[in-house]
Amino acid sequence: MIVDGSWTLKRRRFTNIDPMEAASAKAKLAAAKEKFGREIRVFETLPTSSEVSNTEEPDDFYEFTPEDYHRVMASKKEDKFLKTRKIREAEEAARRSRITKVVIRVRFPDNHTLEVTFHPSETVLSLVDFIKKVIARPDLPFYIYTTPPKKQMRDMTQDFFSAGFVPGAIVYFSYDLPKDDDAAATNSAPFLQDEIMSLKGLEVIAEQPEPVQSAPEPAATSAAPAPVAQESKPTEKKPAKPKWFKM
Repeated sequence: MIVDGSWTLKRRRFTNIDPMEAASAKAKLAAAKEKFGREIRVFETLPTSSEVSNTEEPDDFYEFTPEDYHRVMASKKEDKFLKTRKIREAEEAARRSRITKVVIRVRFPDNHTLEVTFHPSETVLSLVDFIKKVIARPDLPFYIYTTPPKKQMRDMTQDFFSAGFVPGAIVYFSYDLPKDDDAAATNSAPFLQDEIMSLKGLEVIAEQPEPVQSAPEPAATSAAPAPVAQESKPTEKKPAKPKWFKM
């Protein structure tokens, strides 16, 4: 999984959600899923204080240093060389069978993130084809890349397991244009279609929990009920024997 800690998701806060608004948000998300065949979410992403610019960094910014290599190697807790190839393949097959969904987040230069779900067996090409359907300028060439180090995704035949995108990953979008005035104007315009941008923040509204109504407390009794007097039953008297009767 590719993780980037230099960005945060900006989510709107809601105190009171209108049930009609929540129902409308769910309907829009469901309609988008039916149309595109995938779950779609749109967030606004904001850089942290360490980020001074929203522009794309130069390639040398993402160079993989020796310190990065040693840090990655030190984070590995398991020595795979101690396992046979057969055991590793069996473990990999078991891991693949357990994962049925991959969450890919595509980040655009205008500080928006598109979140889409895929199956792990799908390829990088399926991600690129989906991006073409939702961006505002599908006629312009573009590419996606990962960081760090900056690596352009060129092999479109890789599945998400082979690409290391399981169970989720973050990729970056960039138009493949020469750096001139036209490219600057293109990058300043919205990257996603209006239909997709209308989904922004809807998952927050749709996931609002319904208010729970507390049960009314039982009313306190003002006085204890008076004890009910039990009615005494008359004792049955045995018939007395006449004095003249002798056995």
